[in-house]
Amino acid sequence: MMQELDPLLHSQLRLAVMSILLGVEQADFVYLKEKTESTAGNLSVQLEKLAAAGYISKETDGSGAKARTICRMTDTGRAAMQAYVDALKTYFTGLNQ
Repeated sequence: MMQELDPLLHSQLRLAVMSILLGVEQADFVYLKEKTESTAGNLSVQLEKLAAAGYISKETDGSGAKARTICRMTDTGRAAMQAYVDALKTYFTGLNQ
């Protein structure tokens, strides 16, 4: 039986951010923007959605033009990614039956 995919992670940009954060301890906004090739506005909105769900933590140090936002994946986010990958596998397994 195919599992439902987490709609929060089933967005290209949010999935890209989560995939990047799986491989690093933390990433700043500029790095995520460069790696995902997204606009600052779109990335900001998607990071807020991930933070609101508890999938990432965001921390801003400094203020004004020099402010730097650091993102980290939470344990909740890691569990959600694992569940997403497991659910995705059921789709591939289902295709082979």
